[in-house]
This record gives sequence, structure tokens and C-alpha cells, in this order.
Amino acid sequence: MKKLNDELTLIKTQGLTWWIKWIATIIVIVAVMCRSVEEVPRIYDQVFSLIGTLLWLWVGLQWKDRALTVLNSVLVFVLGVGLLRYILS
Repeated sequence: MKKLNDELTLIKTQGLTWWIKWIATIIVIVAVMCRSVEEVPRIYDQVFSLIGTLLWLWVGLQWKDRALTVLNSVLVFVLGVGLLRYILS
């Protein structure tokens, strides 16, 4: 019989992926902060959200994590379309 620890594999990120995930996290937090302050133009929220999501997409691809990849692919598309609509209007 296998022990629980034999089946459990933790993702230990080192190097560039570790830095990218934390930079992406900080950027997404900044985007949410911009969203919560009415005086900040909407473009800042959209740009920071798109950059943070793109970075998280890269992390998901590096980890081969389908949930992160699908989530962030959809978010990149939605944010990209929203940003284009904002720029073109």
C-alpha cells in the first residue's frame, strides 16, 4: 500500500517561474486596487489586469496546469477585447 506522501507531489517553483508568478500576483493586486478607486482611469485597471493575466498564463503553461491555462487564456481574450474597445472608442 502506498503512503499518502508517495502520491503527493508539491510544485516547487524555482528560478524565473517563481519570480514571474509573484510579479504577476502583485500586478493583479495593483489592477484590483485601480479598479476600486473611482478617480483612477479605467485604462489602468485594464492594462494591469491584462499584463498580470498574461504572466499568469505563462506560469500555467510552465507548470502544465490546464486550469490555470484555460482560465488565463479566456481572461486574456476578454481583457484584450475590452482594451481594444476602450482604445477604439
